[in-house]
Amino acid sequence: MKQTAATRRTGEQLREKLGYILLFEIADPRLDLITITGVEVSVDRAFAKVYVSCEEDRYEEVLEALNAAKGRIRSLLARSLDWRVTPELAFKIDRSTDEAERIAVALKQVPETMAVPKDEEGYPIDPDAPDPDEEPGTAPSDNAGA
Repeated sequence: MKQTAATRRTGEQLREKLGYILLFEIADPRLDLITITGVEVSVDRAFAKVYVSCEEDRYEEVLEALNAAKGRIRSLLARSLDWRVTPELAFKIDRSTDEAERIAVALKQVPETMAVPKDEEGYPIDPDAPDPDEEPGTAPSDNAGA
């Protein structure tokens, strides 16, 4: 759905109302510990996509519970919103938190090659190799006594 400033504002208003309803009005234990991460509302407010986040092993259970309570949620929304039309709700699982967690785990696993010192071009530096800036046959001098 195309989102404008107005639809983002209505989506945020709908997200707050849905959060309150799920927290205080719906008594389904399958809906414990879920988070509404976003809501996209159509321009005419007739349809809304609701994105929820939960543990990865509970996706099917949570979607089943939300779809079973969809009618009750919609009727409670109709009472709490001052909109002319109560939107039809479509619940979707937001997998972005799972993806962020996978990325965080991958970043913690540092490959051994990252600890190898490299030159400015990214090539490994051989500690036994002579310094190319040094003249052959001369030892590095210490200018501290000069």
